[in-house]
Amino acid sequence: IGEAFGSVKGARSPSGAPERPSARTVISFYVDDTNPYAAGAGAFKKFLDFVAAEGIAGESSMILGFEWEQHGLISDPQTAEQRAYIEQLHRAYQCGIDSQMELMTHGGRFDFKQRRVPPGVQHEGIWLHEPEVSADEYEAYFANILEEGKKIGVRFTGVTWPGCGCAVCERRTTELFGDGALRVNPNVWKALLNLAKQGKFRGPTVPCFILGGKEEQPLTLMAGDGNFGVYNLYPNAEDQLGIWENNPARVNADYYITADGKSGRIVEKILAGEPRCVFYAHWQGVNPVNGVGWQAFQQVVQRIQKHYRNRVAWMRPSALTDAYHRQAVEKGG
Repeated sequence: IGEAFGSVKGARSPSGAPERPSARTVISFYVDDTNPYAAGAGAFKKFLDFVAAEGIAGESSMILGFEWEQHGLISDPQTAEQRAYIEQLHRAYQCGIDSQMELMTHGGRFDFKQRRVPPGVQHEGIWLHEPEVSADEYEAYFANILEEGKKIGVRFTGVTWPGCGCAVCERRTTELFGDGALRVNPNVWKALLNLAKQGKFRGPTVPCFILGGKEEQPLTLMAGDGNFGVYNLYPNAEDQLGIWENNPARVNADYYITADGKSGRIVEKILAGEPRCVFYAHWQGVNPVNGVGWQAFQQVVQRIQKHYRNRVAWMRPSALTDAYHRQAVEKGG
């Protein structure tokens, strides 16, 4: 990616200024499972305030039907907490944070006509791998989610896979792939591309955190047409910020960058002149109210700023894929 980013809209230096000299390593992150229930809308505000103050950039999921049975839909807000959360969603993008869907519920497939998850329905994550689902079926489901976001004034930028370890999904995974690699139905990518071309996503490219498992998996174009593209942008640094379990044993700021700035996964990428380093976390572990990884997240950011502020540029995932795709189009790729 290196030479592509002479001056990319959406890149942020540690000072917050738009900037991406070619020698800089792009830094970005994902935060899965973001919701107003684990810690409250105030926690999301504090997170956004920190991101904006530090001039960093990344992504946090927006799951409109997360824990819908207990709380209803965020897109049909019924409580003050939900409305306060929506207010923060409205400012997220300007603070440097993309909003990606982890589909509608991070659980069972939602019935948009009945406004509920029917009993016994297949979970969304494994549904993305079912080989018989058509592009039209996927497109209709994704389009409904995008419209739900539009109802509350929020636009999605991309898609994160809603992983599931329940017995039913694990069994179906084994039936489909055995011990082989988990593969997404190619119609998923076609559906996302069609929606991008219709202007349903915020930008012309759709970053996805779907495939992966290998830290060195490259940024990959999954479907493209002219100025539009769907990319798999898998992290190349793992979650050591408490994960979804909010587990103190899984917190290690030094994994990313040590206090002296001399080692760590992010440091490796910067010193090697790599074009990007993307890490990820889960809201349960990284939220500022009860997340055991919040302090470590702050430490990681502040250590990068202290030791490498002239060698990195923070970018939202969508800004990164927009710039990458723009370069490919200009080169005739």
